Amino acid sequence: MNIKILKQFLALAETLHFGRASDECHISISALSRNIRQLEDELGVALFNRDNRTVVLTREGQKFLNYARDTSSQWNLIRHELTDNSDQLSGEVSLYGSVTASYSFLYELLRRFRVAYPAIEIKLRTGDPEHAIVHVLDGKEDISIAARPASLPRGLAFKPIAISPLLFIAPLEQQVPNVPIETPATPQAWESIPLILSESGVSRTRVDEWFRQQDIAPRIYAQVTGNEAIVSMVSLGFGIGVVPKIVLDNSPLRERIRVLDVTPELEPYDIGLFALKKNLKNPLVEAFWSLM
Repeated sequence: MNIKILKQFLALAETLHFGRASDECHISISALSRNIRQLEDELGVALFNRDNRTVVLTREGQKFLNYARDTSSQWNLIRHELTDNSDQLSGEVSLYGSVTASYSFLYELLRRFRVAYPAIEIKLRTGDPEHAIVHVLDGKEDISIAARPASLPRGLAFKPIAISPLLFIAPLEQQVPNVPIETPATPQAWESIPLILSESGVSRTRVDEWFRQQDIAPRIYAQVTGNEAIVSMVSLGFGIGVVPKIVLDNSPLRERIRVLDVTPELEPYDIGLFALKKNLKNPLVEAFWSLM
């Protein structure tokens, strides 16, 4: 089995799009399709169901995906051990984080990493921070940056970077009668206000717990993916939201937002790096991890 074809399979399995996968692998779509067919012939099963519009992993493809990720990781590790006779590390490390993380923590980390290890390439993907841990657990990325959940999945390592408070935010100016710009004084007042909250994740868990403790039945106007979208909707007067302070500090809309003085305060974000413990044996991953 050709390791290049294995990596082409991984690119297609992650993008589920022949065009994007071929661009990522620097080959033509026809060559990628031919190589995937060759791989399927060797295995004796179909790895993808595809038509003119969609590409989907089959059940066999899902099983093979775990093998391909482990094999690719081990290949990179053993190739480095066998061929690197210098003191300089080289290869590729993949990172995942939100846009906010890229503006704040990752910028300085990547700058320092580039100076310390110029021969290591960084592959950075941005997206919803609530997917950060899953991307590492699934083997899609080597390292991710996000808030620490109440309990860590088995086999996952966490390295703290910073603490960021969770804030209730309101529009700077009142635009509709039922969206105030001051902190609600009573549970009844809270229950009349439209709320814009994260769909899931650490922030949503802590907000839900806060309302339970205050015996408030919240009126949820919108559940969104991504904290940046919460800031945008609140600035337009749609409701009151909850975001980490670091998101607000890096938002271009922060001048249109006011922070509410709410007690008791929400439990803050514990932000840091995530990686599989077994992957810390990889010198490239360990190099980034140890830079903290």
